[in-house]
Amino acid sequence: MSDADSRRAARPLRLGLIDGDGIGPEVVGAARQVVDEAMSAVGAPPVEWVPLSMGLRAIAEFGDPLPKQTLDALAEVDAWILGPHDNASYPPEYRAVVPPGGAIRKRFDLYANIRPARAFAGVRATARDIDMVIVRENSEGFYADRNMYAGAGEFRPTPDLAMSVAVVSRAASERIAHQAFRLAATRRKRVTIVHKANVLPMTMGLFRDVCYEIATEYPDIEVDDEHVDAAAAHLVRAAADYDVLVTENLFGDILSDLAGELSGSLGSAAALNCSATRAMAQAVHGAAPSLAGRNRANPVALQLSAGMLLRWLATRDAEPSWLRASARIEQAVAGTFEAGIATADLGGLASTSEFTEQIGARVHRR
Repeated sequence: MSDADSRRAARPLRLGLIDGDGIGPEVVGAARQVVDEAMSAVGAPPVEWVPLSMGLRAIAEFGDPLPKQTLDALAEVDAWILGPHDNASYPPEYRAVVPPGGAIRKRFDLYANIRPARAFAGVRATARDIDMVIVRENSEGFYADRNMYAGAGEFRPTPDLAMSVAVVSRAASERIAHQAFRLAATRRKRVTIVHKANVLPMTMGLFRDVCYEIATEYPDIEVDDEHVDAAAAHLVRAAADYDVLVTENLFGDILSDLAGELSGSLGSAAALNCSATRAMAQAVHGAAPSLAGRNRANPVALQLSAGMLLRWLATRDAEPSWLRASARIEQAVAGTFEAGIATADLGGLASTSEFTEQIGARVHRR
């Protein structure tokens, strides 16, 4: 299809844009700029951006870090880009509630957290041949703020005793397993189930066994399993052995940070939170308040996350122009790194805006 044809065929996208805290406004703005350039490069209609409030700005404006107005607006857009939040800096009464990102995930049942880790040429990576994706179950597990209908899964019967409930359900395990196997079918066709069933045989055993049951529906996919401690060691020793890892919430959070550092830096660690119908681009890194407003933050993680979001939307809606825009973003990032251009966290000299300008220029190159 020509660019002119795609312009006629594609519908405009409405995407929410949430700056968040700290470096959020800078990296979210950088992601928006790159998406706009990529959509223009492939002849797709311009994105209709819907700016929304969250975090300290929302507390000052609405008395709530995640106002109802923002949640209501998210239900009306195609998808959204979420900047990092710094809830540690919120007034005390707002620190005890579920952080905004977790509340959004729960509200829209974004049960899958997709976290790729890839080493780019030109980036100093500990594991130079890493190219994998961690598929993290995002709605239950050991995370106390997500596994109860009301309240949290942590409690203290006495001042000197704290307890936590881990939740693993067949339904949640099935749907995250399907995500992993569908993703592996587009890659190198291998899934590793990561668990700790040797010491948690009921919860982690259920997760492992359900994943193996779902594997029978994907006969072309090779499947094996590892204990989480062995998987962590294996990642450090031979990260290239992995294609797609599927695991529960806490294990996925830890392993994906490890994989991000092995591939170069958490500043480049992209992520997508999704359900079958909704998706949110959200980088792995935090708000880095010490870098806020200094034009020094690495924007790559959220730019790549935005590219993942376009790919997810293209798959959901069968829209090839958005798929091409996603590919342009990833290729532009790779080309910029290969040219020796990077931000300070990756040993480079480029500012946030300079790096983004380089990406923007490269998305127009075929």
